[in-house]
Amino acid sequence: MQIIEAIKQNRFFINYHRMWPYVRPVWFRALCSMLICIPIGSLDAIIALALKPYMDLVMVEKSIQSPWYIPLGIVAFTSVQGGLKYLSSYLSTWVGGKITNGLKYDMFKKLLTLPTSFFDKRNSGDIVFQFNNQADIACAGLLDNLSVFTQRIFSSISLVCVLFYNSWQLALIAVLVLGCAFAPVAKLQKRIKSVMDKTVVADAAIITEYNEVFAGNKTITSYNLSEYETNKFSWILKNIFNLRIKMVQKTQWLSPMMHVIVSVGIAAAIGYGSHLIMTNQITAGNFVSFITALILLYTPVKNIGNNLNAVQFSFFSIERIFEVLDSVPEIRDKENPIVMEKEHNQIQFEDVCFEYVPNVPVLNNLSLSVKKGETIALVGNSGGGKSTIVSLIPRFYDIKSGSIKIDGIDIRDYSLKSLRQNIAVVFQDNFLFSGTIRENILLGKENATEEEIQNAIQMAYLDEFVATLKDGLDTQIGERGILLSGGQKQRVAIARAFIKDAPIVILDEATSALDNKSEAIVQKAIGNLMKDKTVFVIAHRLSTIQNASRIAVINQGHLVELGSHDELMQIENGQYKALYEMQFKHKQEAGVNA
Repeated sequence: MQIIEAIKQNRFFINYHRMWPYVRPVWFRALCSMLICIPIGSLDAIIALALKPYMDLVMVEKSIQSPWYIPLGIVAFTSVQGGLKYLSSYLSTWVGGKITNGLKYDMFKKLLTLPTSFFDKRNSGDIVFQFNNQADIACAGLLDNLSVFTQRIFSSISLVCVLFYNSWQLALIAVLVLGCAFAPVAKLQKRIKSVMDKTVVADAAIITEYNEVFAGNKTITSYNLSEYETNKFSWILKNIFNLRIKMVQKTQWLSPMMHVIVSVGIAAAIGYGSHLIMTNQITAGNFVSFITALILLYTPVKNIGNNLNAVQFSFFSIERIFEVLDSVPEIRDKENPIVMEKEHNQIQFEDVCFEYVPNVPVLNNLSLSVKKGETIALVGNSGGGKSTIVSLIPRFYDIKSGSIKIDGIDIRDYSLKSLRQNIAVVFQDNFLFSGTIRENILLGKENATEEEIQNAIQMAYLDEFVATLKDGLDTQIGERGILLSGGQKQRVAIARAFIKDAPIVILDEATSALDNKSEAIVQKAIGNLMKDKTVFVIAHRLSTIQNASRIAVINQGHLVELGSHDELMQIENGQYKALYEMQFKHKQEAGVNA
């Protein structure tokens, strides 16, 4: 009953039906793996059972016709058992790998549906551990130990039968002691739950540290942060070490305690068994066979704490996995969403309110209407809400109240796929994937023709640069495009956006991180991208957006001014005018100093 209660507390029965869809495709091999464990465990009794006639005939009666077949039989049965163990291990590994891959595949698909806010609140280590490592822990620990438990269950059944065959009195003592040994198992989960949670966080932290050292190696070198990062890593290692020790303190008492209980059982069996031999109730063969079976039964029990610990981690990981898979993304399609057409006439922000943190507003009742083909420039002080506005259009985030409409239809009524297919975004720091220039451009349109690709690189002013490369468009650019300059990366991103041919374009400070020469080329490329498109542009340099259809000045989440460059410059004490004159003054001073 204690074992059943322990399994229930581990939510085994709840998790079983959740795992079935992953087990179903491989159920036959999984079943074979488990069935093979039955003879593997049952064959443990052969040695103990064979010792009775051998002891009685050879050691006691000194029979000249010794049963020679018994040693050979033991070797034969042991060989069969070894072969079955190999087959069981192979099948378990195969099944475990398939189930693990199924879990990882679904976890990865789930990861791609999660909103930007999910990634804002987590570091890379958390993501890797939760969406990758948890699946390994869940399947490896569970299947390996399930096989072990199956073997030991049938080994125990067969050995208990041997015990009762030799002496029902001694068998009752042995079973009673076995029950006492398992009594503390039910309390194990409660003792380690909090340590498991902390261990997951610590293991994720060490992955994050490696990722940060990889991505930030230049910063670490330039700021002489080696000692700082070493100390930080040392602290993480100490934390993990302390958690491992705490886990040992909370779990490893089980094995030594079982050693003591088992030794009591063996001592009681020897003591009472001696009495039974002396009173001729059992033979010496019975006794030797019984003690052998008892030791074979008790030996794995003494180390069961380690197996239970691994199973606890497996169940814990399964729970965490299905918590993620069961979670409902904040940003998702409505039932029967509308498919957005490529053509549109107007985009409207109506009393839009938004906040990243509850009760800390970023946008306050913002209203703005943009017609097809217009270029709207968003300017204002840093932190005023410009990037937030453009992030709401492709639904990186959802608004708190109000509405954003395209042709009178709330963007939340459109399917996410069709909405985002009609929007091209060029960021300040565009993410390029490891691979070639061609592969990164084709992300905008996978089935693009060679003519479309060549047109895109020409419009992005990338053709001259590509012509200088030995492998041309098939040149490897490294992780995150590390082998390209800032301007080259931006032009690849513009080519990617150009080939997508979306009617709505968002330019989020696309040139602010570039030098003057690179900026001039990228501005030309952006000019080509903006043709016949509805454009939202955020620009740090106001001189680059003077030709915008209208300029919206955003301050503290409010739209404070709206108009063309000339109109805004006519406003006395206007915020745009002040920003423009300040930048112009700095430019003049820089020119004089130069």
